[in-house]
Amino acid sequence: MSSNIILALILSGSVGAIAGYLGSLMLSKRMALMGGALGHLTLPGVALALLYDFDVSVGATLFLAFGVLIIWLLEQKTRLHLEALTAVVFSASLATAFLFLPKEEIDIALLGDVSQISPIIVLITVLISIALFFTVKKIYSSMVLSSISSDLAQTSGVNLKLNNALYLICIAVTVALGVRIVGGLMTAALLAIPACTAKNISGNLSQYTIISTIAGSLACILGVIAYAISGVPAGPLIIIASALLFMISVFKQQKR
Repeated sequence: MSSNIILALILSGSVGAIAGYLGSLMLSKRMALMGGALGHLTLPGVALALLYDFDVSVGATLFLAFGVLIIWLLEQKTRLHLEALTAVVFSASLATAFLFLPKEEIDIALLGDVSQISPIIVLITVLISIALFFTVKKIYSSMVLSSISSDLAQTSGVNLKLNNALYLICIAVTVALGVRIVGGLMTAALLAIPACTAKNISGNLSQYTIISTIAGSLACILGVIAYAISGVPAGPLIIIASALLFMISVFKQQKR
């Protein structure tokens, strides 16, 4: 096994783990598809990164921050719901990306690319994933409580504004990391499917978060292994592996 594949396995496994863990919280709050909209927001940044040869996660993060800022400003100036504004901005982002994205780089932007990963990128990604994990862990229970009753959460001393800000930042950073391995089109699946898998077979909240984390990491590892064998882009293979794990969980649930 080549060193590049080993690096890809480490990187994708760490991103898959945090995506699965965070996805379990997003599913609990019925926000599992939000990652898809944010994934579209990253595409202009990914396009610029490919065009000017710098790291795609950096480009994705910059445009994600810019897009979220635009959505927030529009929310202050209009009476439209957040979902409607997000749809407008991510559609415009997608169109903008295709204006200057080189044709030969479209597959990388949409489907991800793990063929060229340096050790320093892997190290940074793993460290960021660990930081994200502990941040999400710190706010997890209070976010679940606030989704049940915001009044009860506030009465319990939860700082809703701070927690919501940390929650959105964690989603944005995870999406920016996920764009590297599954592209801008499939980030919602990277976050949502492992959580759905865990929901089918878990008996309590602890099992739910653990299984979702493992399912996310395992799907990414299996996808990269399939990529190493077949040469097919890893992004679609990761999502297919995740979907297969979900189907296994469905059959296991039916036998219980």
